[in-house]
Amino acid sequence: MRTLFLMALLGAALVNLGGCFPLVAVGMGTGALLADDRRTTATYLMDEEIELKASGRIHDAYKEGVHVNVTSFNRRVLLTGETVDASMRTKVEQIVKEVPNVREVQNEIAVSGVSTIMARSGDSYVSTKVKARFLDDRRFSANHVKVVTEAHTVFLMGLVKHEEGDAAADVVSKTSGVDKVVKVFEYTN
Repeated sequence: MRTLFLMALLGAALVNLGGCFPLVAVGMGTGALLADDRRTTATYLMDEEIELKASGRIHDAYKEGVHVNVTSFNRRVLLTGETVDASMRTKVEQIVKEVPNVREVQNEIAVSGVSTIMARSGDSYVSTKVKARFLDDRRFSANHVKVVTEAHTVFLMGLVKHEEGDAAADVVSKTSGVDKVVKVFEYTN
């Protein structure tokens, strides 16, 4: 039963790998991605579980007036998106802090109107451009950096050396469509 649960969780994780880069082929790509990941497999799976549980709890609490992205890396959670008022923003953060295995929450949710599908599509395009540019840079592995874009602000997560984080931020800062770069890295050295 536990193996079945872990396989289902891994399957769900594959569907939600939009923030990770690159996923070449489902079988081999995932194996290579996990092999190059600095997190343990257990932590990787915990991060996927945190994202699923937190997103579900936020959805259960708020059907309208909120657009929140939950990104977990090494059990550190980044919240991006919008809520219509400050009390919702605070409540969303509290909901996420109560999810098992979360060790830290960085709340970058803006208090504003909820973004449009067009705005989100533009942010997805910016993330895609950033990830593509990562391929040309040999100063760091693109697999070590998770990219989240919200309102033309690019958030970078991962377990990196200081030089790697600086190199990734440099690439992002030179990408068209990026207004701001926020490093949410956890440093290994």
